[in-house]
Amino acid sequence: MKEKIRIASGQGFWGDLIEAPYWQVTKGPVDYLVMDYLAEVTMSILQKQKNKNPDLGYARDIPELMKKILPICKEKGIKVITNGGGVNPTACADAIIKVAESLGIKNLKIGVVLGDDIKDRIDEIISSGCELNNMDTGESVKTVKDKILSANVYFGAFPIVEALEKGAEIVITGRTTDTGLTLAPMIYEFDWGKENYDLISAGTVAGHILECGAQSSGGNFLGDWQSIENMAEIGFPIAEAYPNGEVIITKHDNTGGLVSFATIAEQLVYEIGDPKTYITPDCIADFTSIKLDDLGNNRVKVFGVKGKPETEFYKVSCSYSDGYSAVGSLTYSWPQALSKAKAADKILRKRLENLNLKFDEIRTEFIGYNATQGPLSTELDEDKINEIMLRVAVRSKDYYSVERFGKEIAPLILTGPPGVTGFAGGRPKPSEVVAYWPALIPKKLVQPVVKLYEL
Repeated sequence: MKEKIRIASGQGFWGDLIEAPYWQVTKGPVDYLVMDYLAEVTMSILQKQKNKNPDLGYARDIPELMKKILPICKEKGIKVITNGGGVNPTACADAIIKVAESLGIKNLKIGVVLGDDIKDRIDEIISSGCELNNMDTGESVKTVKDKILSANVYFGAFPIVEALEKGAEIVITGRTTDTGLTLAPMIYEFDWGKENYDLISAGTVAGHILECGAQSSGGNFLGDWQSIENMAEIGFPIAEAYPNGEVIITKHDNTGGLVSFATIAEQLVYEIGDPKTYITPDCIADFTSIKLDDLGNNRVKVFGVKGKPETEFYKVSCSYSDGYSAVGSLTYSWPQALSKAKAADKILRKRLENLNLKFDEIRTEFIGYNATQGPLSTELDEDKINEIMLRVAVRSKDYYSVERFGKEIAPLILTGPPGVTGFAGGRPKPSEVVAYWPALIPKKLVQPVVKLYEL
């Protein structure tokens, strides 16, 4: 058993800083690189890509990234774990194999976790008595079954552990929990038992800290953000993990950003519900038990975590088609910029009403005034406003209504208030609205499958 391992976060979402994984494997010692690419809407995007091309459906940044880091990881013995396989982990593995072959790399083992995609099993699952009821509304998935774009089960850490036990140097998964990516190496290296829920919860908490990348090392920091140094080369977080469940969060010395009590505490409260009941497929972690000790020099100790047994369910993330939307914008200049924008909105809404168009929702934002704070925004002195952007969005099940809305924006330029600019890119076009359907499924109905590919 190792005395400690260093697990580096390389991505917080698909589209995160492209250079971060390279910095993590070159600027200091690490044992694992974990990369979280998936969000709920990402799965539907990937499914659409796979529907058009069966060789797609994964984060396409990965093969290009592997060209840079695979030789380094192979030389240093750094193992890579990512859920960037999306809805097509096998294709992602195939793409990495092609990269390895082009680089002349041999003796490479890639583990692939399958079984999370249940889109084609919906009827079978309903027949078993599980109607995948919406966790918010209680409705049966039958109400949207024919419009489902993707349906994926959140697996936890243990399928990844199985892949590591089979010798995988790279593990590609589909919809695995963000926390599971970091927890798995701890279970594997320290031989943690599945029933040791305090240890499993400690690893889960570490995963929660790492899952959003640099958000825990100074990025998006609400505290004294102006004091954060060298954000251009921000260091992504690293979990220095120990067999007793203690973890020190840090970063490479020669990088920007900040790891402190405040940055870690802020990340800990990100996207949690009941802090005593943080539910994952692997455990229920009690976030109120977490203790932090700022050791200085960008090192924060996380310890004392308590946990409870996992539930008998997996969470399911479904996406489905729910109509169409379009967004249009115009910018109004001083003087009376806000009054002009409000008048234009009123004119537009009246014209849409006169056309008898059908919308589920029309939403207006006055950027520079209320786009971020909504009804809490303070009234402004119009004489001090240089410009206001009017942004109007519509949503409807009726394609024609959304399409026609797009044709009503440009006419405001010459048939509305003066001092207008900012119309570019042509008429707003309808785009499909993808809605989210969260559900639970008994674990007995889903079985993860781990396959090993050897080069």
